[in-house]
This record gives sequence, C-alpha cells and structure tokens, in this order.
Amino acid sequence: MPVSDLTPPQRRSTVEHIADELRGAVMSGRLEPGEQLGEADLAAHFEVSRGPLREAMQRLVSEGILHAIANRGVFVSELTLDDVRDVYRTRSVIERGALEIVIAEGRREETTAGLAQVVERMRTAAAKGDGPAVSDADQHFHEVLVEASHSPRLTRAMRTLIVETRMCLGELRTTYTDLT
Repeated sequence: MPVSDLTPPQRRSTVEHIADELRGAVMSGRLEPGEQLGEADLAAHFEVSRGPLREAMQRLVSEGILHAIANRGVFVSELTLDDVRDVYRTRSVIERGALEIVIAEGRREETTAGLAQVVERMRTAAAKGDGPAVSDADQHFHEVLVEASHSPRLTRAMRTLIVETRMCLGELRTTYTDLT
C-alpha cells in the first residue's frame, strides 16, 4: 500500500482544544451569559500561556459566542429576543438548504436512516425522562441533517448556531418538561 493512502491521526492544536472546551462550557451553561472570562485563571487552568488562550477566545469572539470589551475583558455573549429570532431563522435557512442538497444529490435514504437512529435515541431518552439526553439527541438530529449535505460551510455555520441555540435555550430557560 502506498504511503499516500494512509491518513494521519487527527490532532487538535492547543488553541483548538481550548476553543472546544470553552465552547462546550458555554453550550452546557457552565459559563453563563454575561460571565467574564478571567484570562489569568483560564491560562492557569489549561496550563498554557496567555497567547493560545487569547487566540482561542478570539475564535469564539468571531463566532459570536464571546464578546470583547476594550479595557474590560472577554465575556460570554448575552442574547436578546432579536438574537434568538435571528438564530432560529438562520438555522431554518441552513437546514432547508442542506435538505435541498441531500434531495438533489440522491442521499435521501441514507440521511433518513441516520436521522431515524437519532430519533430512536431521542425516544429512548424521553422514555427514561432524561431531558438533557433528549436535548442532546435533538441537537444531533439537526447536525446529522446538515452534515448529510456534505457542505463544510453549512456544517461549520450550523455548529456555531447549535451553540447559540443552546445559549438561547438557557436564556429562555426552556427545557424539555413534558417528555411523553
């Protein structure tokens, strides 16, 4: 087998790791809207210098998950009602576009099969009364739909919107209260 057929392992840089960790903390609500991120504390926590931390936070600023205020610091973004509307409108455009691609390129059956698996996970979680697992499966359903388009740009945009959706749900204190 030629060496060119081998694929190297996926390696994440320190910056990618920190950005993923912070993104996950915002998405899960461990970092709340409006919360200031202490650079020195986070650098110590991640055992890195401030350079990679700043670069990771800048990525999240560019995604809209964090915002920076000159001479004050970096904060978790707070979403307004207009932001919530915009997130859901944008998601509907992305998901509609992904679905059009899936249908046009003949990937309907494989996409339906993938979505059915996620729906089954959602049903199982609902039967157990596990709201967080239902929410995770719901999020995964939408990710699977968009990823089925094989469009890196749609997928990248959707990932950012998924984080903002979780932020919206936290802002609205929306939960899966009736899982039956």
